[in-house]
Amino acid sequence: MRASLIPTTVLSSLLVAAITCVIAAGPLSAEETKLRGKRVVILVEDQVNEIEAIYPFLRLQEEGAKVEFAGRGKDSYKGEGGLTVEPVTLNVADLKAADFDAVIVPGGYAPEQLRRDEHVTSFVRGMFEAGKVVASVCHGPQVLISAKILRGKRVTGYGVIKDDVVNAGAQWVDGQPVVRDGNLITSRWPEDMPYFCPAIIKALSEQTER
Repeated sequence: MRASLIPTTVLSSLLVAAITCVIAAGPLSAEETKLRGKRVVILVEDQVNEIEAIYPFLRLQEEGAKVEFAGRGKDSYKGEGGLTVEPVTLNVADLKAADFDAVIVPGGYAPEQLRRDEHVTSFVRGMFEAGKVVASVCHGPQVLISAKILRGKRVTGYGVIKDDVVNAGAQWVDGQPVVRDGNLITSRWPEDMPYFCPAIIKALSEQTER
């Protein structure tokens, strides 16, 4: 059974709680927003894991980043748990590495579709080669494999993709909720979000300090 197949009722409760926290926190001052001026894109398709998409969408906004969903022509997508991921304001065909500071590839079944799109793989490869933050979770590294950026890197993800990751030339890491290798950040599943997002925030903050 896939760890990412969480009942819709549980997903709904978690997402409502996350949204409530963002609203309750209220607007942040300039001093409290580590990522002010940063732009982050999250790649989505049908059957994306909702938590892995929406959690960082909200969490990075709390830190002041501009965060947007990008897809392949639709303004919303149905997640693997039945929830709708929206608003999708960008098209992957229009993405340019120069315009963003980080890209996030959530898991679910969506990466199996996204990895076949040359616009997606070219953009992700461009982000990686430019030293921008490239983060993925669960099945997300499937896109990174197709972008040909994993050779020599330490990577984690959902267990069933281990052989694919190793065959792409990466070193598979077991038992860690988040693995960072330079500008590449990977995690295993939704429960790793409290480790995944801080790693992204830290990497983006380091960009600002340089």
